[in-house]
Parts: sequence; structure tokens; C-alpha cells
Amino acid sequence: MAQAKAKSESRPRGRPPVRSDEETKRIVFEAARHAFAVDGYAATSTEELARSAGISTKTLYRLFPGKAALFEAMCADRLERLLSAVDLQANGDVDIDTGLRAALLACADLALDPDVVALQRMVLQESAAFPDLAANFYKNGIARTAIALARWLRVQVKKKLIAIDDVDEAAGMLIGMVASAPQRAAIYGGLPLPARKDIERRVRTCAAIFLDGSRVKAT
Repeated sequence: MAQAKAKSESRPRGRPPVRSDEETKRIVFEAARHAFAVDGYAATSTEELARSAGISTKTLYRLFPGKAALFEAMCADRLERLLSAVDLQANGDVDIDTGLRAALLACADLALDPDVVALQRMVLQESAAFPDLAANFYKNGIARTAIALARWLRVQVKKKLIAIDDVDEAAGMLIGMVASAPQRAAIYGGLPLPARKDIERRVRTCAAIFLDGSRVKAT
């Protein structure tokens, strides 16, 4: 009897730990990323998203006011994590050649990430019916990537390592040079995204072309 009582007292009581909102959001983002990429934005319902994430629609609406808000938050979350690599390089104590290659590689990894390309394909397909999708994707993705790279370039200009009249324009040109062609080939031509070694080779070429034209020459 005493032994049974001891077992009863040692058994944990109460409900299992409740998952935090942040953990739940991560699960919802993964479910939404897959559903949007496979089925498209219009065809994906909030009920379907809630079911895929294993939560109630009430919980989904508590976390996100609607499908558009979920899409924006999902893009921001994914891009925030990928963009952190670019931000880190701005503070790195490395030579400009190494730093630029690292920054461009981070931008290429973002622009050519399979999830990002799939989302961009979906946004292009549905932008006529849902124009806010394209605006949000541009704000949270393309524009922020260029801003992060421009921040890195501005540091190099202040160090007098390169001379550029307009760092924002240069950042856009660099991202276009390193990622636009393979991205368009994947979205419009149905070609596979480049392998890692091909991305790295493209980054080295783009960095060399840019630095040859902007590097401050020693006098």
C-alpha cells in the first residue's frame, strides 16, 4: 500500500507543458510554406493551414489576423534568418575581397533558396488577383536584401576601400548580377537551381568584376 502511494506521489500531475506561441508560429510557417508553394495562395484555406499545423482555426486567427498577415509574417521570418548572414559580414574584420564574396554568397543563398524561389513563383502567378502579395514579398525580401548589402558597401566606402557614388544602386546591381539570371531560369524556364559550387563560382566572378571597377587605387 505504501509502495503504491509512493508511486502515486512521484507521478507528474497536471497538463503537459503548453507549446509557446513562438513554437506554434514556427510550425504554422512550415505548414504554410509548403501549402502555398504546392497549392498556391488562393487555393489554400486557413482551415487547411490550421489542420496541417495541428492547431485550431481559433488559435491560427489569434496568432495571425488572416491569410495575408500569415503570408507576410512567414516571408519575414524566413528572410530574417537568411538575411542575418549578410548583416554579420558588415561587422567582420576581413579583407574586402573575402567580405564581399561572403556578403554576395549570403545574398545568393537567399535569392536562390528553393523555398524563396517557390514563393516568388507563386507570388508572380497570383499577383494580379492579390497585388498585396507582391508588395509584401518585395518589402520583406528583395528590398531588405538590397538594404543589407548596401549597408555592407557603405562601411567599405567609409573605410575608403571602394569608391561608389550610389551604394543603394550598386547593391541592386550586384544582387541582379549574382542571382537574377539563375533565378529567372528556374522560375520561367523550369531549369534546376544552380549547385553550390556553381553559385560560389558565380559569386567569385561577380565580386572580381565589381572590385576591379570600384576599388580605390593606392597612390
